[in-house]
Amino acid sequence: MKPIASLCKDLKSGKPPLRKHLNRPVASWSESDRYHDDIIKAFVIILKTKGCSWAQESGCTMCGYFNDSAFSEVTNEQLLSQFHTAMASYHGEPVVKIFTSGSFFDSDEIPVPVRETILTELSQKTEKTAVESRPEYITPELLDGLSDCLSTMKLEVGIGLETITDSLRDLSINKGFTYDDYRKAASLLKHNNHLIKTYVLVKPPFLTEQQSITETLNTITAINDITDTISINPTNIQKRTLVEYLWKRHYYRPPWLWSIIEILSEASQITSKRIQCDIVGGGSIRGAHNCKTCDKPVSRAIQQFSLSQDPNNLVTSDCACKSQWKDQLMLEQISFGSLPDVQRGLIA
Repeated sequence: MKPIASLCKDLKSGKPPLRKHLNRPVASWSESDRYHDDIIKAFVIILKTKGCSWAQESGCTMCGYFNDSAFSEVTNEQLLSQFHTAMASYHGEPVVKIFTSGSFFDSDEIPVPVRETILTELSQKTEKTAVESRPEYITPELLDGLSDCLSTMKLEVGIGLETITDSLRDLSINKGFTYDDYRKAASLLKHNNHLIKTYVLVKPPFLTEQQSITETLNTITAINDITDTISINPTNIQKRTLVEYLWKRHYYRPPWLWSIIEILSEASQITSKRIQCDIVGGGSIRGAHNCKTCDKPVSRAIQQFSLSQDPNNLVTSDCACKSQWKDQLMLEQISFGSLPDVQRGLIA
């Protein structure tokens, strides 16, 4: 096992298994989203599964979603109880998003009978269901088996490619698959008339701010003809991850919101595909942030762009911290690591 994979595994060792409340989902809610060029309501369900198989093997350097998983066996009956408990709050939203801690198509995480029941029931209620999966689970056999479950409902599958560069995905993110694996999975989904959402990570560990901006834009350019939707995901600090390990030692800073603004502005000129950006922990020290003065308005501008797809929403008033961001882009080319959050007084 690579040293980085071994460390990712060791950092999870303090995660206690959850054996209570396995009949209830982690959470469910309704949120604004974009569908068919309209702003609609989407219903979100987070299921509490046994956990991502890759996370149990070693896991990605930035992903802490295993903290919401059971890390113990969850029965088919419990998984379906979670789904039906959540659906009691469903009010006819045209889009349903189902998240697990890993892959909806991993039969060890979501067994086939559970998957088929969920998709069959949703096909009678909603227009589109969105799920996520690693590419190794997307096979011709799996997609053939889904055809009877979907009826006329559209299926969108999100894949966390993160970056176009295989060496970066391996050594910085420990993702465990290649760009070619992603392309093959995407081709299978296209062949079966399913939609593809591709997650692109902003600022994996060991990259400077400027490198992460460039890498994100290069990745968007490369996948433009493959994916239907591009989801820009700024790294945030999640518990028991390698990113948190580095952050606590002042070796990592989450991306600036100004970087996200620049990425989205440039991306809107690169592609006509839908670009979205949901910032987890935006404006907090653990998420993408600028300074206390402008965090909220800049975060709001990013959210408005995700819904409208109008680059004009990204035009915000300048803030004094923008010059600090520009200084960082210049200075970190000749220094090591990211500059601390001096403007917040959080790091001496």
